[in-house]
Amino acid sequence: MQRQAATRPLPRGPHNLTRDHVLASQRERMIEAVAAAVASKGYGATTVGDVVAGAGVSRKTFYEHFRDKEDCFLAAFDAGVDDLLRAIVAAEPDAPGWKAALRARVHAYLSTLAAHPDFAHAFLIEVFTAGPRALERRNEVHARFEQLLSDLYARHDPTPSLRAETWTAAVGALNEVVVAHLRTRGAADLPALEDALVDIQVALFAAPRDG
Repeated sequence: MQRQAATRPLPRGPHNLTRDHVLASQRERMIEAVAAAVASKGYGATTVGDVVAGAGVSRKTFYEHFRDKEDCFLAAFDAGVDDLLRAIVAAEPDAPGWKAALRARVHAYLSTLAAHPDFAHAFLIEVFTAGPRALERRNEVHARFEQLLSDLYARHDPTPSLRAETWTAAVGALNEVVVAHLRTRGAADLPALEDALVDIQVALFAAPRDG
């Protein structure tokens, strides 16, 4: 995700920036550069050279921050996911009830991805080609999304009786629909999926349950 204040190019020549500020700027620029390169070329074809060129840093600087391309990609994955989850949690519903809260979060999820197409493509599609550590990280993220849904529902239903697998199914369905859309139509109009994703999840959560 882009962090405008942190990722502006550093001024040339003497400046009053602290070393911590310089290091943070370098890291953020490389995180953005790896997402852009992977989204454009694919994970396998992306090189450290692509990252340093996109970030405007030296190879020496790259290896001061990251062990290798995979380490940089995973750092970018974590940073982007954290931004995405913050947007989802901060979403404010326009009406009471869990359905309105669910819709607000779906809207935040889709609009955030649409605003950051490199992140969306690199970390929802290319993650499958980035190796076992990336897939493990993806599984951890899905578990975080499952917990968000479970917590949301529990706050509005004092006696929830949904099986744990329901949350796995809900996150998996959302992900599959979004990935299919990204592959065929890109990220720009992801918000058009809002009604479909809300309907899918409502169907899962509101289905008749055993007494």
